[in-house]
Amino acid sequence: MRRLVIATRRSRLALWQAEHVKQRLEALHAGLAVELLPLSTRGDEILDRRLDQAGGKGLFVKELENALADRRADLAVHSVKDVPADLPPGFVLAAVMAREDPRDALVSKSFETLASLPKGGVVGTSSLRRAAQIAERYPQLELKLLRGNVETRLAKLDRAEYDAIILAVAGLVRLGLASRIRSRLDVDDSLPAPGQGALGIECLAASGEVASLLEPLNDAATARCVQAERGVSRALGGSCAVPLGAYAEEAGTQLRLRALVASVDGRRIARADCRAADPAAVAADAVAELRRQGASEILSTLGT
Repeated sequence: MRRLVIATRRSRLALWQAEHVKQRLEALHAGLAVELLPLSTRGDEILDRRLDQAGGKGLFVKELENALADRRADLAVHSVKDVPADLPPGFVLAAVMAREDPRDALVSKSFETLASLPKGGVVGTSSLRRAAQIAERYPQLELKLLRGNVETRLAKLDRAEYDAIILAVAGLVRLGLASRIRSRLDVDDSLPAPGQGALGIECLAASGEVASLLEPLNDAATARCVQAERGVSRALGGSCAVPLGAYAEEAGTQLRLRALVASVDGRRIARADCRAADPAAVAADAVAELRRQGASEILSTLGT
C-alpha cells in the first residue's frame, strides 16, 4: 500500500494523536503517504449531558467505524479509554501504542490538591468513575458536570465556573499543557479508566495489509496491560454508565491489576488487587474478587 487514510475526531487532541500516528507510519514505511480524515462524532456534539445519558462510549467511535466500513478510511485512532470493551464484528484493535502517564490530573487556579479545597468546593468532571472516587474520599465537595474538549473545559475553569477540574494527564501532556497540572492523582486515589493514556488503532479485521503496517506500532507491554483492563470492563458490562476503574502494570513476570466498581455516589466501592502472568487470567481473578465484594449488587443498582 502506498496510501493510508486515518479517520479521526476533529478535536485538537484527537488530531494530535492522529498526526502522531501518521508521522510514525511514514517514518517506518518509506514511500507511504498518510492522510487524515477528520470527522465529527456524536460524542463531540452532545455537550449538555453525561455520556451515559447520551448513549455511552460508542458515541466517540461510531462515525469513525462507519468510515472504515465504507472504505473512506483504512484505520482509526482512538484514546483506548473511549473504545467500548466489545468491538463490532469485523473490527479489531490492531495496535496499542506505548502508554503515556495513565493518571488523572487535578487542574485548578487556586488549589494544589483535592484535600485543600474548601467545603462546598466545586469540582468538574464528566466521568462517573472519577466522581465516585472523589465522592468517597471528599464528600464535602460538590461535583458538577463538565463536558467539551480539553480547551473548552480549561476555559470554563478559567471563568471560575469550577474551583478545580479533573482531566487525564495524557491529554494535557500531548497538547503541551502539562504546566496546567497542579497535581497528578495517585492511582490508589483515582484509579484510571481501562486503557487510559494509551492510543489504540482500529481497522477492519479483513485488512491484513493494514494490520501488517501497524504491527511495528504495537507496544507489547502496554497491549498486555490494556487487555487485562478491558477484560474487567467486558466482564462487568463496563460503559459510561458504570463507575469502573482498572489499571494494570508489569510486576516482574506478572501483571498487577487493580480494579474497582463503585456506586454513583461513592458510598459503595468494591476493590481488587490481583497478580497473574496472563492478562485474561488476572482479569478473571479481579472480576471474581470484585463480585465477592458485592460488585454484582452495586451494578444492579445502576441498572446493569
